[in-house]
Amino acid sequence: MRHKHRPHRHRKVALHLALALSPVFGSCWASAYPDPASLTAAVALPLSDQASGFDLHGNFRTRGGTQLAMEEGAEKKAGSRDALFDDDPLEQTAPDKPAPRQGSPLKGYLQAEAARTTAEPDHWSKLRLLADLSAQGQFGGGVKWKLGGRFAYDGAYDRGNYYPADVARNQRYDIALRENYIDFGADEWDFRVGRQHVVWGEMVGLFFADVVSARDMREFILPEFDALRTPQWATRAEYFKDDFHAEFLWVPVASYDQIGKPGADFYPYPPMPTDVPVLFRAEQRPKRNLDHTNYGVRLSTLKDGWDVSGFAYSSMDVNPTFYRQIALVPQPTVIFEARHDRIQQYGGTLAKDFGSFVLKSEAVYTHGRKLNAQRLNAEDGLVPQNMLDWAIGLDFNPQDDMRFNVQLFQRDIFSRDPDVLPKQHESGYSLLLNYKFTDKLEAQAIWISSLNRTDWLLRPRITWSFEKNWRLVVGSDLFKGPEQGLFGRFDQADRVYSELRYSF
Repeated sequence: MRHKHRPHRHRKVALHLALALSPVFGSCWASAYPDPASLTAAVALPLSDQASGFDLHGNFRTRGGTQLAMEEGAEKKAGSRDALFDDDPLEQTAPDKPAPRQGSPLKGYLQAEAARTTAEPDHWSKLRLLADLSAQGQFGGGVKWKLGGRFAYDGAYDRGNYYPADVARNQRYDIALRENYIDFGADEWDFRVGRQHVVWGEMVGLFFADVVSARDMREFILPEFDALRTPQWATRAEYFKDDFHAEFLWVPVASYDQIGKPGADFYPYPPMPTDVPVLFRAEQRPKRNLDHTNYGVRLSTLKDGWDVSGFAYSSMDVNPTFYRQIALVPQPTVIFEARHDRIQQYGGTLAKDFGSFVLKSEAVYTHGRKLNAQRLNAEDGLVPQNMLDWAIGLDFNPQDDMRFNVQLFQRDIFSRDPDVLPKQHESGYSLLLNYKFTDKLEAQAIWISSLNRTDWLLRPRITWSFEKNWRLVVGSDLFKGPEQGLFGRFDQADRVYSELRYSF
């Protein structure tokens, strides 16, 4: 286990920023590489109930007089037939993702990443080389296709023995399929079949109505959305008529959150008794059969500038719930096993551009999710709890080179069991400020905090687009809070980091 004492941890940030940059520019870089459910509401949810994510890197797209967070593959507004057939329409506006050269079969990026954890003992927690590649084209008859993959190697797991062997095996290499699908249409209908992103929510940096996506949570909510979100194998049909849009979705083979292995920096440990040995069994994912498929419908319309949608979705929860057993011999031991339960979710979104600002709101009711209980006689250590997650946000441009976003979010638990950790009403807020000094240099900070207790995450960063297609990011991730808080549980994971990206 990691050392709990961490004196003067924030005084070391400047030193570790320099250390985080050194692998990017130093000669050691080449030699090092041979080649909980959602944060939807609570800032102190039980760890079995946390997944979610934020795009803390703040890519923005223009909408009216304001800027909204850009998500890779995000859907266009209701009434637009381009929602399915556009080739990553929002991605084309990203400053670090230029349009591919004419005739080039591939697009994507190559990236070198370094992160150094500042807790004692300080150590390299990421030394990764990553390639994200995709190709797309069109067959005869208007059928379009896309193929994509991601390949990564992390040398931090070959330096010493800080991490357990299971963690090193899980995170040293990463080879993953990204979006791989075909598109075709007929009259007012469009169809997409294959591995794809399905984005139902649009709050800046937060997952609320985006209930379909699975996430790679091995770095918690710190990566960009395009790295955090995992595509689903799905069949999707969309119907467009004037300002009305209907979407029907079936996921026959579901993807689930990747949570890593015990001993990793961001493993979502469930609440556990003090001074009792704890064992973790391997995660049990649902069998691939019709009983474990996901399906849903989403309807939306655009009326007098109000963008309104509603959805219903039945799924095997992408985020695992930790089932608990207690063994008495040879000594009392708590055994946890991560499983996935079927849940039902009903929700909607609302957005309106008022010119000087954009108002956005989302709400999701979840039935069938279980939370960890602190009493020993609870069956499997869990109790079912229905909950409502909601959020409201405002997006401003105080001046041409400045963007400001503020959001308030809450989880309300119905008929709350007194032995679950979260309160009946768990509230939080987030602030994002981005300022562009020049066309090449910008700074950003995001703060996410609980309103129920001292539990927060602060993420400052600087981005330097020093050459065409090149981007350097330097920043830090700072956690503070109680050991069972959403952010406080990672109090020993403070880090500084750098990223060097070439896009093509």
